[in-house]
Amino acid sequence: MTYSQLIDMKNIPFQLKDTELLKPPKVGDIVEGKIVKFGRSACYLDLGRWGTGIIYGREFYLAKDALKEAKIGDKIFAKIIELDNEEGYIELSLSQAGEELGWEKLKQKKEKDEVLTVRVLGANKGGLIVEAEGLRGFLPASQLSPEHYPRVEGQDKSEILQKLQKLIGKKLEVKVLTIEPKKEILIFSEKAKELEKIKNILTKYYKVGDIVEGEITGVVDFGAFIRFKLLPQPAKELKVKEWEGLIHISELDWQLIEDPSEIVKVGDKVKAKITEIDDDGRICLSLKALKENPWEKVKEKFKKGDIIEGKVKKINPFGAFVEVAPKIQGLVHISEFGTETKMREKLKVGKSYKFQILQIDPSQYKMTLKLVEE
Repeated sequence: MTYSQLIDMKNIPFQLKDTELLKPPKVGDIVEGKIVKFGRSACYLDLGRWGTGIIYGREFYLAKDALKEAKIGDKIFAKIIELDNEEGYIELSLSQAGEELGWEKLKQKKEKDEVLTVRVLGANKGGLIVEAEGLRGFLPASQLSPEHYPRVEGQDKSEILQKLQKLIGKKLEVKVLTIEPKKEILIFSEKAKELEKIKNILTKYYKVGDIVEGEITGVVDFGAFIRFKLLPQPAKELKVKEWEGLIHISELDWQLIEDPSEIVKVGDKVKAKITEIDDDGRICLSLKALKENPWEKVKEKFKKGDIIEGKVKKINPFGAFVEVAPKIQGLVHISEFGTETKMREKLKVGKSYKFQILQIDPSQYKMTLKLVEE
């Protein structure tokens, strides 16, 4: 917290300005005092009707840089750490007041959804260490704007760190993403300030149903990430040549998928259809939308009441999934057995059995089955 921030009356909560007028001070209160004297290692403040305050010892040392700019007659904020010391003064802390006021200002910034400037102090593999209002916070790499996001082939962590380190010393415009003063958690987002702009640019040049061609850059439990080249104009406006989208596990293929890596691998070149452009500028895509829908021919092959053969692919607490044709699966609900134990006794994953179709709805990709016991 700089000296100018400590004397700045703007954006300070009303109750902090008028503490001395509202009630007798207590330890922990933020009070305003006028500098009346400097000692060799102390600063004395006139606190009005409450007497004289003093910043000395360790607290004076911590505030030394801020107090270099101070002069007699200046009014500053300080935090009470002791009401009546051995010499009869109210003991004060400038540094603790600065922290508290810093948290308060940042809370107000978040409430008002305002943009603020932070200075980058350092970097690690996860993001940047930044400073705002005298407080340190974290700016995750995932929250950087497209212009500053470290796009590294193969996502090599040491190379990512090198790119992030190039931002040290720079000032970035951000919004407060998460703030929890008691836990000292302060997280910022650079891309948050540009989300509306990003979405407007993307929706101007892309629409649901468009097909893009790109490369799979990551495979995770919930799906896969694809990076594709932007059209020239959005690339120019966003100041990046490529964009990353998400293919959810349910959009990788028509069949039931437990492990996305069974369908795609990092480095695969694929075509995908845009299904959504959401509010944070993320593009959601689908691979299965470009594949033949096996359910379109289900009515030709199956009807309610048919006895068919199927292989059990997966069993979970609410039923068993049964493959009755390539990429077509039906569900045998647990209610057909009574308990999960009985279901697992009668059905084994990988084995084939005869089933009766109880319900079929190709438009919803649903088929309900019942085990035919011999």
